Amino acid sequence: MRIDIITVLPELLKSPFDASILKRAQDKGLVEVNIHNLRDYSTNKHKNVDDYAFGGGAGMVMSIEPIHNCITKLKQERDYDEVIYMAPDGEEFSQKLANQLSLVKNIIILCGHYKGVDERVREHLITREISIGNYVLSGGELAAAVVADAVIRLLPGVLNDETSALSDSFQDGLISPPVYTRPAEYNGWKVPEILLGGNQKLIDEWRHQKSLERTEKRRPGINKN
Repeated sequence: MRIDIITVLPELLKSPFDASILKRAQDKGLVEVNIHNLRDYSTNKHKNVDDYAFGGGAGMVMSIEPIHNCITKLKQERDYDEVIYMAPDGEEFSQKLANQLSLVKNIIILCGHYKGVDERVREHLITREISIGNYVLSGGELAAAVVADAVIRLLPGVLNDETSALSDSFQDGLISPPVYTRPAEYNGWKVPEILLGGNQKLIDEWRHQKSLERTEKRRPGINKN
């Protein structure tokens, strides 16, 4: 898989992709992540990538020209399955969507800034708009990193135990059950006896029941979407 991220602040994306699972995935050649500085595609001598909004109003708007230049150049080099814009009003990101994106080959992610992008970008250049929640960030970089992380960890070979991702919260529409490790008793707090008995069938039934209870309590509408 290849992920190209377009941003006005590339330094914000260095750390997330240079450590832990995301770094190992790149080192193994399982994913290629490229960060593109949008200012490199500006034809303005000052390398500006924003301008005032027609009709007035507070805040600046990301200009269409450098975005179009960057996306056009990338698409001349290869085909892309999705050109994603990280936007507060996009479709809400979910595990289901992460699963879908993990099956494609090439993705472009455009990080928004200021008051957003020229609407013509959304109308003509973007294939999908994604939001990670109903709130506004200073820019789309952190949101892009969240999406990339959720997708990359699903790629075959990224996790040491490939069954681990299958038991994550939300994979089956349920929240994961509680987990425990040694010691079996600490400070008077005990691990449930059923987990210590070795009967895997009963353990699995217990875990499933706890998942149902947690989901009903914490995300009661998750299976209705």
